[in-house]
Amino acid sequence: MILFDFNSNSNITKWNIINDAVMGGCSKGEFYINPAGCGVFEGQVSLENNGGFSLLQYKFNTILAVTFSQVRIKLKGDGKPYQFRIKTNRNDPHSYNALVQTTGDWQTLEIPFNTLYPAFRGKRLNTENYPGKQLETIGFLIGNKKAEVFKLEIDYIVLE
Repeated sequence: MILFDFNSNSNITKWNIINDAVMGGCSKGEFYINPAGCGVFEGQVSLENNGGFSLLQYKFNTILAVTFSQVRIKLKGDGKPYQFRIKTNRNDPHSYNALVQTTGDWQTLEIPFNTLYPAFRGKRLNTENYPGKQLETIGFLIGNKKAEVFKLEIDYIVLE
């Protein structure tokens, strides 16, 4: 099942950026479609005013995921680690996360549902990993506890 397949005509209005400005920080992220038709999440993470993250997230109607077991993503990062995140309910305070280490080249990553661990505000929760029943939000977060420029290109995201 295709969650999002980027192209030059993609409607990205349901993709949103949440920067650390919600907590007084100064980081800035943006999201757009590049001429090659890929989604690009880029910007700068700042540690000023206790900041340190930028989050790209996509909210959609509930998808029942019981017939799937993993997420496959084709992306090209900048060699930095990112978190891939899933929420079963968009109003949940926590998300289920996987660390994605980018290489600077195009990668096709397979993230099994049972490896997505629950976390809230950077702290791992003592509860079960993603149960794979439903999802309403996916996202990518950069927050490596350092000031840095970042760029992540995304080609597609699918459930398998």
